[in-house]
Amino acid sequence: RQTATLLGALGEQIRVDKEDFIDMQTGLGGSGPGFVFLIIEAMIDAGVQMGFSRGDAQTIALQTVLGSAELMRQTGEHPAELRNKVTSPGGTTAAGIYELEKGGVRTVITNAVLAAYRRSQELGAISQKG
Repeated sequence: RQTATLLGALGEQIRVDKEDFIDMQTGLGGSGPGFVFLIIEAMIDAGVQMGFSRGDAQTIALQTVLGSAELMRQTGEHPAELRNKVTSPGGTTAAGIYELEKGGVRTVITNAVLAAYRRSQELGAISQKG
């Protein structure tokens, strides 16, 4: 119940009925908030390194994530389309995205989601045996 309450606070949830989709939802939606919190934490830490107070950095990072998610929700556009709209050639966002791509951010995030999915499958198999 606590998990359902917490997840409900995080926004709209998709109900899955097929057994296979439960582990997939766990990997993407169930573990996803932890991944997002880690990304926000890294943004806050970078803000502090630049000279913001931790509180101000947290406010900026949180508002950035909330605003970005809300824009995507309202427009229904694919994130790549929105990213292209906010990325000027040779600009600050392009420089940051270059570093993210160079660091393998897509692969790391994909691997994290897949690892959570596989772990959910493992835990399900263990609980069925027990």
